Amino acid sequence: MTNPTAPASPALSQDELKTLVGQAALRFVVPGEIIGVGSGSTVNKFIEALASMKGQIKGVVSASEASTARLRAVGIPVFDANEVGELAVYIDGADEIDPHGNMIKGGGAALTREKIVAAQSRQFVCIVDESKLVQTLGKFPVPVEVIPMAVQRLIRQFAAMGGSARVRCKALGTGQEPLVTDNGQVLLDVSGLQVSDPLAFESQVSQWPGVVTVGVFAFQKAQVCLLAAANGVKTLTF
Repeated sequence: MTNPTAPASPALSQDELKTLVGQAALRFVVPGEIIGVGSGSTVNKFIEALASMKGQIKGVVSASEASTARLRAVGIPVFDANEVGELAVYIDGADEIDPHGNMIKGGGAALTREKIVAAQSRQFVCIVDESKLVQTLGKFPVPVEVIPMAVQRLIRQFAAMGGSARVRCKALGTGQEPLVTDNGQVLLDVSGLQVSDPLAFESQVSQWPGVVTVGVFAFQKAQVCLLAAANGVKTLTF
């Protein structure tokens, strides 16, 4: 296998960058342990890479039904989170990450399970390309998983905060049928916010009645970020 931290070609596509960082994450996999695996297109590349060492780990706790299907398809055992104790490491992507390791996650609608698995893990390794590194969170709309009966009240609460919240639909930009998460809830995507104090924001919004999970990961932030760029994979530690 090519050294995942070797310098990359300037002509690498986004898909190739995801492959590169997915391979780089293998060095954080702890042999003989159960690890946590997130969801999304970058994680899909990590799952492909993980298949090469599936005999070296006991298995995985997965953060989404889609990832579970991919893991099982390559022969990696998947455990329920309640069947195991602390996980050695959690490897997942992000929609945004700041210089302190705080993240926005949930673009793939799996934020609640992702936060649960992250909280169960000793270390969070975030795998992204350099476009996801920002100084202040909030350019990417903040996903919030909510109970349907609270939708309109929560939209008003975000408006009072200066944000614009919309229910995520199954087909982006078309149709009116809400996307339903693996947990049977709906998502609000909140734009127009600058999350300058991620801990305070996560704490505040998490307490609003009807909120299941807010997609700001500050209490479960990354300890390591593998950042794919044209000149290779950089390792950031927080």
